[in-house]
Amino acid sequence: MASESGDSNMDREMILADFQACTGIDNIAEAITLLELNNWDLVAAINGVIPQENGILQSNFSSEASQASMYGPPSQSEAADAAAGGAVPPTSSSSSSSSPPSSSTSAFCPSVSSSRHIVERQPRMLNFRVEYRQRTVELVLEEGSTVGEIKQILETELAVPVSKMQLKGWKSGDVSDSQTVLRSLHLPKNNSLYVLTPDIAPTASTSKNSLQESLNQNFLLIISHREAQRDYSLNFPGSRTIQEVKRNISDLTNIPVRHQQWEGWPASASDDSMTLAVSGISYPCHHLSVCRRSSPANSQEPTEECADVHMVSDSEGDDFEDASEFGVDDSEMFGMGSSTCRKSPMMPENSENEADALLHFTAEFSSRYGETHPMFYIGSLEAASQEAFYGKARDRKLLAIYLHNDDSVLSNVFCSQMMCADSIVSYLSQNFITWAWDVTKEANKARLLTMCTRHFGSVVTQTIRTYKTDQFPLLLIVMGKRTSNEVLNVIQGNTTVDELMMRLMGAMEIFTAQQQEDIKDEDEREARETVKREQDEAYRLSLEADRKKREAQEREEAEQVRLEQMRKEQEEEKEAIRLSLEQALPPEPDEDSAEQISKLRIRTPSGEFLERRFLGSCKLQVLFDFVASKGYPFEEFKLLTTFPRRNITQLDPGSTLLEAKLFPQETLFLEAKE
Repeated sequence: MASESGDSNMDREMILADFQACTGIDNIAEAITLLELNNWDLVAAINGVIPQENGILQSNFSSEASQASMYGPPSQSEAADAAAGGAVPPTSSSSSSSSPPSSSTSAFCPSVSSSRHIVERQPRMLNFRVEYRQRTVELVLEEGSTVGEIKQILETELAVPVSKMQLKGWKSGDVSDSQTVLRSLHLPKNNSLYVLTPDIAPTASTSKNSLQESLNQNFLLIISHREAQRDYSLNFPGSRTIQEVKRNISDLTNIPVRHQQWEGWPASASDDSMTLAVSGISYPCHHLSVCRRSSPANSQEPTEECADVHMVSDSEGDDFEDASEFGVDDSEMFGMGSSTCRKSPMMPENSENEADALLHFTAEFSSRYGETHPMFYIGSLEAASQEAFYGKARDRKLLAIYLHNDDSVLSNVFCSQMMCADSIVSYLSQNFITWAWDVTKEANKARLLTMCTRHFGSVVTQTIRTYKTDQFPLLLIVMGKRTSNEVLNVIQGNTTVDELMMRLMGAMEIFTAQQQEDIKDEDEREARETVKREQDEAYRLSLEADRKKREAQEREEAEQVRLEQMRKEQEEEKEAIRLSLEQALPPEPDEDSAEQISKLRIRTPSGEFLERRFLGSCKLQVLFDFVASKGYPFEEFKLLTTFPRRNITQLDPGSTLLEAKLFPQETLFLEAKE
């Protein structure tokens, strides 16, 4: 037992030294406290001090990491494997606020790598930013939570009853069932929602917000195009005028502003020069509908419509001026329908938010080519990569990056015949995360190249640069690998549906083989983690049993010390009483005293005899005090005569020896009371 205790102390000293070396905590008391809080589990204690996400220390992308990992960050499972080996490639934090670069636990603390090889995986967390009027609530929930749990939290935060709350902004469309599990919605890590309360009027404090705050707010306008039977979800700053909104809708619907008929604008929005902030529309979301105003001169509208559109963007038609030289109408040449008007761009230039740009891209793609098309991922390229590559091995997918260029003669045919084919749409939806970008504008192309350099390396960026405009559109097939992200295939616009399907299936075969290896590795890793957890639990229980045994022993020793102390105190108290009684006894009379003398002989329980002379006039109390002074207190012993047997201690202590018939001599004996 002593050997086990010594080994345990040595282990804890090593754990303490390793913990201080890893965390830089010099205060020994503080370090011991943190280790005890984690039951002397070194990895758990270090993870409690150093910020983490999903069991891997957060770090930002560095320029060196980008060069080292040509195709982007490693998968989450590979980061865990690297942590077991003592090094973790840099990863990008998914939170909006970046943390300072740091290496993995095992990289700067080798002992952790040797004693705790596996880091437990945490459940996937989803971030929600919910807006309600002038308030914003940040939420973080596991993907196993339900929509109803979000509403219950918002009810507490916003003081809005769940029954009067409408939660909008879901990527997959409206979700009305509160029992819906978030995992079934296939949401990205970061989500933006908003709350509508039509039955609750704005409070006085809300209506008194300053105009400047309203101008800085973003309004979500959900505009229903009745003739096309489709909805547009568009974000506008509060400083945007109603006239500018109508012009943007003109670009999307080909309905000139003067022919637009609106429903849903509040009565206060009487002037098109008014900003959205002062127009009286609902915040953060307002529903509108638009259609073409019926007119007797409707037959002339297409020509006027084209003129109106070219008033918005005159320069866009310059590239098509010479098409008539070939005897071909430019609308037929590019397959853009009967209208001779140039469509609005697929993606606005210099858009601040990638998600907004993708929303515009999806809306414009649907407007041009119909509703049957791949489901484009709404979010940043980084978020799409996280969704495709960094989940569980069984849930991972290939990433398809569609690059559109309106200046290519192949774009319209590729989109309408390949990207909108039912077989292609179904296959992409089942096996790929599809992300899109428009490179028609140089600013958007430069932005894409920057993103590709950061996530896939300079080789991919240079490859995209080598393709000429007439080779677009491009479809890049990207697969997440252990150390980097690999571009498996680059499909150009001059292809057929069958060839496109064959190349997609070929990429899928390569991915499936890699996925099976990843699943096998992940299962083995989880099995090792399970065994490690069981060992750690057994070790913890052993330590707990040792601790309880030690505490019980310490309690027993403490009780013995306490009892011994009490015994000593009682003996000291008895000795003090004995001495005081001995000092208070009257002196023993001489044998030749003229007074009546009583000579008493007292036999103790040990067989010894006590002899003393007393005056016959002495009280019995003096006899009792004499016996007590010899260590036999009145409370514990009784004094008896031999024959006839009498209990002297039951007599009145105030009576004399003569009265008790203990004269002139008597033999007594002591007996312990029961």
